[in-house]
Amino acid sequence: MIFSESALQNEHVLITGATGGIGKETAKLAAAMGAYVTVTGRNEDKLHRLQKELEQITDTSNIYVRSADLTSDDSRIALVEDAGVKFGLLSGLVNSAGVAGNQKVEDMDEDFLHELMDLNYYSAVMLSKYVYKQMMENQRGAIVNVSSLSGMRGTFANTAYAGSKFALIGFTQSFALEAIEQGVRVNAVSPGFVNTDMGKQSIERKAERNDRPYEEQMRAVQADLPSGHITEPEEVANTIVYLLTEAAVNIVGESVKISGGSVMR
Repeated sequence: MIFSESALQNEHVLITGATGGIGKETAKLAAAMGAYVTVTGRNEDKLHRLQKELEQITDTSNIYVRSADLTSDDSRIALVEDAGVKFGLLSGLVNSAGVAGNQKVEDMDEDFLHELMDLNYYSAVMLSKYVYKQMMENQRGAIVNVSSLSGMRGTFANTAYAGSKFALIGFTQSFALEAIEQGVRVNAVSPGFVNTDMGKQSIERKAERNDRPYEEQMRAVQADLPSGHITEPEEVANTIVYLLTEAAVNIVGESVKISGGSVMR
C-alpha cells in the first residue's frame, strides 16, 4: 500500500458499486487507510464476499455493508440516513455504481436509455445531494464520481453510456463550484479500458465488431496504449482515495484521466 494507514482515519466514506472491480478495490484501500467504510451494491452474495475481504483488512466495527437500490429515491435516502446513524456524518462519497451500454442509436430503446441514465447519472446526482447535506454540517468532505474517457470523447456504438458519462463530468464541474463554498471538494476520475468484468465485456464487443478473437483484440488494445497495458482497478482506486484525502485539498472540479496515455494518440 502506498498510502499511510491513518490517511483516512476517522473519516466515513460511502462507496457505491462496491461489488464491481473499481468500487471493490476502493473500499479495500479506504479500509486499509483507516476509514469507516459503508459499502453498497445490488448483489448480496458479492457484498457478503466483499465483507469477508474487508474483515481481513480492518476491524469489523469499521465496516457497514448494506444493499440498496440506487435508482430508488427512498432507498438512497435510507442508505445515507442509516450510514449516518452507524458511523456518524459522511465525509467521503465515491459514486462508482454504473452499467455499460454499448448500443448503436438505431438499436436503442427508450426503456434501456432510462435504466442506464437512472443508475449512471441520476442516482449519482441525487445521492450526492443527500450526502452533501451531511457534509455541509461539518463544512468539509470530498466526493469522487467515477466517469470514463467515454465522458470526454465519443466512441462507436457507445452513445448512451458516453452521454451518461459526459453528463456526470458536467455535473462534477458545476457542483464543484457550489460545494467548495461549503468546504466540500468534488472531482471525478475518467479511466479508459480497465481490467474489470465491464472492461473485458467492452473489449469483447469490440472484438465482435472487428470479427477477431478476444485475445487478439486485447493485444491490439494494449499495443495501442503508450503504457502497453490497460488499467488495473487498483490503479483507479489509488487515484480515488488520493482525491478523498487532505493531500488533494486544492483539487476542485477536475476529471483525472487514467488511460495509459491513450489520450495522447
